[in-house]
Amino acid sequence: MANIWLKKSITQLMNEASGNDKGLKRTIGTMGLIALGIGAIIGAGLFTSTAEAIANHTGPAVTISFVIAGIGCALAGLCYAEFASMIPIAGSAYTYAYATMGEFIAWIIGWDLVLEYGVASAKVATSWSEYLNKLLSNVFHIQIPYEFSHSPFQQAADGVHGIMNIPALFIILLLSLVLVRGVKGSSLVNSIIVVIKVAIVLLFIGFGWSYINPENYTPYIPANTNVSGEFGWTGIFAGAGVVFFAFIGFDAVSTAAQEAKNPQRDMPKGILLSLLICVVLYILFAHILAGVANYTEFRTVGQEASVTYVIDTYMKGYGWLSTLITIAILAGFSSVILVMLMGQSRVFFSMSNDGLVPKIFSQLHPKFKTPWKSNFLFFIFVGLIAAFIPASIISDMTVIGTLFAFVLVCIGIIVLRKTDPSLPRPFRTPWVPVIPILGILVCSGLIYTLGPANWLRLIVWLIVGVFIYFSYGVKNSKLQNGKVS
Repeated sequence: MANIWLKKSITQLMNEASGNDKGLKRTIGTMGLIALGIGAIIGAGLFTSTAEAIANHTGPAVTISFVIAGIGCALAGLCYAEFASMIPIAGSAYTYAYATMGEFIAWIIGWDLVLEYGVASAKVATSWSEYLNKLLSNVFHIQIPYEFSHSPFQQAADGVHGIMNIPALFIILLLSLVLVRGVKGSSLVNSIIVVIKVAIVLLFIGFGWSYINPENYTPYIPANTNVSGEFGWTGIFAGAGVVFFAFIGFDAVSTAAQEAKNPQRDMPKGILLSLLICVVLYILFAHILAGVANYTEFRTVGQEASVTYVIDTYMKGYGWLSTLITIAILAGFSSVILVMLMGQSRVFFSMSNDGLVPKIFSQLHPKFKTPWKSNFLFFIFVGLIAAFIPASIISDMTVIGTLFAFVLVCIGIIVLRKTDPSLPRPFRTPWVPVIPILGILVCSGLIYTLGPANWLRLIVWLIVGVFIYFSYGVKNSKLQNGKVS
C-alpha cells in the first residue's frame, strides 16, 4: 500500500536540480526577480478591487485594509523567502510541502496553485480584453464587435450575444509564445512593462495629491450601517479580503528559483523587496483615490473605471493621464498573465518530474530549455476559460486558492524547523513560530471573510484533485516506486 506521507529529503531535491545541461537555465538576477514580483503584483487588483472595497466595505479606510492584507502577505512572504533560499527549486509551495509535509499535501498545494495561477490568468485576460476595447474606442474610435470580445454567457443591452472572447485568447497565446522563447526574454519584456506601469501609478499619485479634498476623509471609518458588515471595522476586514486580490502573484517569484543566478541570495530579496515596494505604492494610490472623490461615488460610476472617472471628473486638463492609465492597466494585466502562466508551468514541471502528472509537462525545448509543451497545454486550458467563461464566474476562487497555499507554507516552516533544525538556511524567517502562526491566523481570517460560497468552491476543487491523485499520481509517483535517488 502506498504511503501518501512520504517526503523528499532536501538532498534529493538539490540533486534533481543540479546539472544545467538537463535543467532550466539560470538567467535571472536580483533586479529581474524584483521586477518579476512587481510585474505579478501590480495589475488587475490595484485598478479594480481598490474602488470595490472603497464603495462597499471601507470608505476612506481602504488604506487600513491594504495594510492588513499586506501584513498577511509579508508574514507568508518571510516563510516563502526561507524556503526559496533553502530549496531553490522550481515548484514554489508544492516543492516546499514535498520536503516538509509529504507527497499528498504537496499534491494538494500543486493542485491548488493551478487554481491560483490558471484561473487568475483567465480572469485577467478577460479584463485585458475589456480595457483593450476602451483604449481602441477612446483613441482610435473603433471597437471589437461585442460578439467577438465576450463569452457566450454574456449579452449586451441591445440583445447581442457574445460568441468568443478573441482578444483574451490572443493575449494568452502571445504571452505563452514569449514564455516558450525563454524566461530571459520574458523577464526582459516583463521588466519593460513594470517600468511603464509603475511610472503611470507614480504619475497618478504625484498629480492627484494636490486634488485631495480633506472632507472626503470624514468620517475616515464610516459607521457600520447594516447587518451585512458593511463599513466599520468589520467592513475594513472584509475589504482586506477584497483588496488581497491586488497582492496575488508575489509568491510566483519563488517558482523561478531554479532559473535564478544566485537563488540563496537573490530569492529572499526578490520576494520581500517586490512586496514592500508594492505595499507602499498601494497605500499611496488608495489614499489618493479615496481623497479626490467621495467614497459613495464609486457605487455608481463603475469600479473598473474608477481611476479614469476620478481623473476626468476632478483632475481637469489631465485627460492624457486617463489614456495613459488605460495603457498602464493593459500593461499591468499583461505582466500578471505572463508571470502567472510561467508560475503554473513551473509548478507542473516539478510535479511531472515527480511522476504525479504526465511527463509531457516536464519535457524541455531542445534549444530554449523551457517546458514548451506544458506552456502550450496551459494555453489551451487557460485560453478556453478566458474565451468562453465570463470573469464573474471565476472571481474570488483565485484569492481563496492563494490564501490556502499561504497557510500551508507557514505551517511548513514550523514543521521543518522541528524535523530538520540543522539544515543550512541562507535566509531564516525571524521569530519562528510566532511569524508563521501569525501568518496562518491572518490568512485564515481573510479566507473567512470570503464567505461560504467560496469555501465550497475550494472544497469541490480539492476533491477533484484528490481523485486525480489517487487514480493517477500515487500510482506513477517516482518516490512511491523508489525511482528517486
